[in-house]
Amino acid sequence: MLVAAVGAMLVGCAQQPAEKPLSQRMVESHGLVDFYCNRHYQDSLAHTGWDYVSGLVANAVLKTWEQYPEQTAYYDAVKAFADFSLNEDGTFIRNMKGTTALRPSNIDDLPAGNIFFTLYRTEMAKGNTVDAERYKTATTVIRNKLKYDHSRIAEGLPGAGGFFHKAIYPNQMWLDGLFMGSPIYAQWQHNFGKENTEENTESWSDIAHQFKTIHKYTYDKEKQLNYHAWSATPEDPNSFWAQQDGPYKGCSPEFWGRGMGWYFAALVDVLEFMPKQHADYAAVCEILNQVAAGLALRQDEASGVWYQLLQHDATVTGDNVGDTIEGETFNVGTNPNYLEASASCIFTYAYLKGIRLGLLDKATYQPIAAKAYEGCVKTFTREMENGKLDIVQTCASAGLGPAKDHSRTGTINYYLCGKDITITQNEGKAIGTFILASLEWERAK
Repeated sequence: MLVAAVGAMLVGCAQQPAEKPLSQRMVESHGLVDFYCNRHYQDSLAHTGWDYVSGLVANAVLKTWEQYPEQTAYYDAVKAFADFSLNEDGTFIRNMKGTTALRPSNIDDLPAGNIFFTLYRTEMAKGNTVDAERYKTATTVIRNKLKYDHSRIAEGLPGAGGFFHKAIYPNQMWLDGLFMGSPIYAQWQHNFGKENTEENTESWSDIAHQFKTIHKYTYDKEKQLNYHAWSATPEDPNSFWAQQDGPYKGCSPEFWGRGMGWYFAALVDVLEFMPKQHADYAAVCEILNQVAAGLALRQDEASGVWYQLLQHDATVTGDNVGDTIEGETFNVGTNPNYLEASASCIFTYAYLKGIRLGLLDKATYQPIAAKAYEGCVKTFTREMENGKLDIVQTCASAGLGPAKDHSRTGTINYYLCGKDITITQNEGKAIGTFILASLEWERAK
């Protein structure tokens, strides 16, 4: 019934009937061309630089090709995107300036590499071993950089062994980082790590440790949500936003939608590959189910989607006073909380995929996922006169600190009125997640 309702809704808005699945329509409207990466306009996926946002779009386009293999132009565009950033043997990934795209201990630089696994398998099947080996090498470069070179919380501190979100955020773990690092680490272990059983087991323990650590410190049992970030050293000037005492010492003060979306998706994406016999498998599954249950309680009843700030509704606004840090005031305004596209789409993706993989109970979560997908289409997509499908109401970006940027406080005022918290449209973080959610919906039909 809901499938028909979604289709009828779009046909009613369109100048002509929508013949293609919504995943393909979004790929062709904004996945291959005409999208934004953190407010930077991109006119072609094939010639877009390495970035977690462009990587998300590329991965969504590639998964659309896997589901609809007749769409060979999708594969070609993603391969061109990969080749644009790789050297001849896959040992060096470059940015648009020609320097390394993998900065020291910057976890956001890694997830675009998720595309290399499918490219490797596809080119190997074609007999193109040169490109296949190049893609395999690139995945290994990324995995090893994370596993062996990425800064971690030191022994003796809470959360020892957790990956820094970035070098400029020492001893901090953000929910976002679990999506940026863990799935590519997990896919590498699944595809290439089985030759060394002992190291493979240890690596899966390392992956699980990241989830167990951040969940231990950020999960609010009463509210059943995870705070956006946590610092093992809240007294550090870069952690000025962190709670300095209390049961959630080190946590940021609010529950940010997209942050929890990255976390939810990361759990599903990792469990897809994690060996069920591993000692930590059950613990990671339990975390997933806690996250799913908490988010279900925050689904907006009327629209079926979720707000930018998860524990609040549209009656909450910036207080027009702002946040004062060391005598300077930031984030003044009265912008209201709003229904946000990227978080809602990624929640929908994670629910649908978790149900498909048997990780989430279908009877419990299918109605939630169905209502969410219908809500995403109705609330966030717009049929344009040129036939394109736009997606609106996306938070452009959000973060916390560091010390040189006291405006990023993690408060209600920040997430609604901060200078980098603009509401935008056709942003890659919403395009990619909408495509992923649509693929899962179409797969289940």
